[in-house]
Amino acid sequence: MMRKPIRLGGTSYAVLSLLELFGPSTPYDLKQALERSIENFWPVPHTTFYAEPARLAEAGLLSERQEAGGRRRKVYELTEEGRRVLHEWADSPEVAPPQLREEGVLKIFAGGDPVPIFKQRCEWHRAKLAELEGYLEAVGELPQWQGVRASLLVGVNYHRMLLEAMESFLESQAATGSS
Repeated sequence: MMRKPIRLGGTSYAVLSLLELFGPSTPYDLKQALERSIENFWPVPHTTFYAEPARLAEAGLLSERQEAGGRRRKVYELTEEGRRVLHEWADSPEVAPPQLREEGVLKIFAGGDPVPIFKQRCEWHRAKLAELEGYLEAVGELPQWQGVRASLLVGVNYHRMLLEAMESFLESQAATGSS
């Protein structure tokens, strides 16, 4: 049972998921794992993320201990209650509507010139695609990584879709001689 009832959100479930997958970790280890996995489809502000393990520990969803040597950093581990809460949430078919957050599109909406913005964003999406495809190769077909692989495939297709839409716009602008 949770010690102190708290509201859980996406950041909470990200931390719980990472600890389930990677085992006991420091906040820094969790942030590194976040950058290689969840952040590819669920961006989390780092200040919020770093504070979340302590909040979850206070609620009894994580246990906390100090490293034995070195810098004596805090190490967090999923408790049985934390595991139960994570699985209950993950097994629920209810999900919030998806959000598309692309700052380049917001800038264009606000009156920015789409051609240089989309050119820059296309470069970024190409690099992100290469990064995600590298992660996919590293994950392979191992059954225990099925959820990670599925989320990486969604990320690959998401960035591919945005890249194709932006390239299509740029091609149409070039064909009409605009901008």
